[in-house]
Amino acid sequence: MVKKGTIEEIFSKALFADEPKEYRISYRDFQRIKETSLPEFLVRSNNFQTIPISRIKSIKKSNTILFEKN
Repeated sequence: MVKKGTIEEIFSKALFADEPKEYRISYRDFQRIKETSLPEFLVRSNNFQTIPISRIKSIKKSNTILFEKN
């Protein structure tokens, strides 16, 4: 059995057990960092086809940081 990664766990919980619009995703877009809501990120990334999961820098819910890449 494959264990889910941290980001996959957060996304799963947000989409199926919480309010996805409360989650903010910061991701690297060339040399800039962009921030968007989780539903908008999924549309922009085309389900991780155009923006891979490795470009995600941080995930926040309200003012709480759930994931941050150094």
